[in-house]
Amino acid sequence: MKKILTLLTVVLSLSFFSHAQLNNGSENGIIVKGKISGTVIDGNTRTIESATITLLRVKDSSVAKMSVADKSGKFEFENIAEGKYIVSITAVGHEKGFSETIDINASNLAVALKTIELVPQTKAISGVTVTSKKPFIEQKAGKTIINVEASPTNSGINALELLEKSPGVSVDNDGNISLKGKQGVMILVDGKPTYMSGADLAALLKNMQSSSLEQIEIMTNPPAKYDAAGNSGIINIKTKKGIVKGMNGTANLGYTQGLYGRVNGGVNLNYRNNKLNLFGGYNAGTWEGYNNLLIDRNFYEADKLTLKGSSDQVSRPHFKGKYHNVKAGMDYIFLKRMLQEL
Repeated sequence: MKKILTLLTVVLSLSFFSHAQLNNGSENGIIVKGKISGTVIDGNTRTIESATITLLRVKDSSVAKMSVADKSGKFEFENIAEGKYIVSITAVGHEKGFSETIDINASNLAVALKTIELVPQTKAISGVTVTSKKPFIEQKAGKTIINVEASPTNSGINALELLEKSPGVSVDNDGNISLKGKQGVMILVDGKPTYMSGADLAALLKNMQSSSLEQIEIMTNPPAKYDAAGNSGIINIKTKKGIVKGMNGTANLGYTQGLYGRVNGGVNLNYRNNKLNLFGGYNAGTWEGYNNLLIDRNFYEADKLTLKGSSDQVSRPHFKGKYHNVKAGMDYIFLKRMLQEL
């Protein structure tokens, strides 16, 4: 592996935002959170390790959450909002498999799926084409790696939305991030602490588009170098840096339409020569949304049986805003021995 000794790294991250808000929950004012678990095996009834598990919403086939099966082929999704879902499973050398439709509601919060069997793919020796492609989720010692560009569903979303889909990560209504149910997760950007929490951190992540990200590392058991600060887990967000010498870059523009439209776009540039690497980018966009909150209250006499009165409350807050995100950095390589390894 090529090693680069960095003498100087300057990272400037400027975020300007007008308002940030997350909305989760059901329309009747009661937040429903469910759990889905299951097991995957292959056609010979053997367990499949590290199969990619995707939780899809039935209404539009959008991705709600992603995970990876463990060594025994088991998988689990927690804190799932009310609605109808289906589980999609993929594994190397097997056909894609699907579960039955799952309905998460107040009376059905814990769903154990039937064992899902994947059919092995038939291979012909002649006409084999070897291709190389990064998987969306990789399991390595002590951490899970999300390769952002490996999934087309990541296009046009921001870093906070990407984290919500990631294995073991949960984001509440206030933008607080938890990992495997533990609060106080340390968030790093390119290996450096953000020193932010709550609304400020949520705003920063909401202003980072997926097009400017390379990987997300999720560490539930961080290495000793992170000492006590990372006891609840660490999430390291890696932004893109070019490795090709000369000037290169990418530009993107996206539009998403729901009840309201959302626009995002940006440009990432990189210049590299034998010793110097300059990189930077600019992303901007708009967002708009709303919450529906319906609350029905009944008031009873002291006997708790006689109805005294009732109250109906309807709330529909509407929010919108714009964001701008600028990042710039520099790496300088000064040892000849390191240059020879490039």
